[in-house]
Amino acid sequence: MAGEEEKPLDPQAARIVAKVRWLMMIASLTTFVAVAAVLGVIGYRFFKGGERVPAVPDVSAALPADARVLSSAIGDGRLVLTIEVNGAIELLSFDLNTLRPVGRTRLGPR
Repeated sequence: MAGEEEKPLDPQAARIVAKVRWLMMIASLTTFVAVAAVLGVIGYRFFKGGERVPAVPDVSAALPADARVLSSAIGDGRLVLTIEVNGAIELLSFDLNTLRPVGRTRLGPR
């Protein structure tokens, strides 16, 4: 078997083999271009980074000694803390970019 010569393909089989090779080359080239595009986009985003987030300064808010933070929420450029002070609920609003106090709302029974 090792010494046997291969028989030449008939013309129709040779055309099919050539067509399959051509389709495989097209598929390989398309895959290579797609992988290169994805790696290019990842590299661009990594090195060009776009918008950098500014460093947030250290800011502290003085809360009453008996205050308890119930929840926090972020939205529309604001940070809102919900605290409980002596049984009353207060909402403290801060600017999200500078963390400066914007407002204070006390909620309580009428």
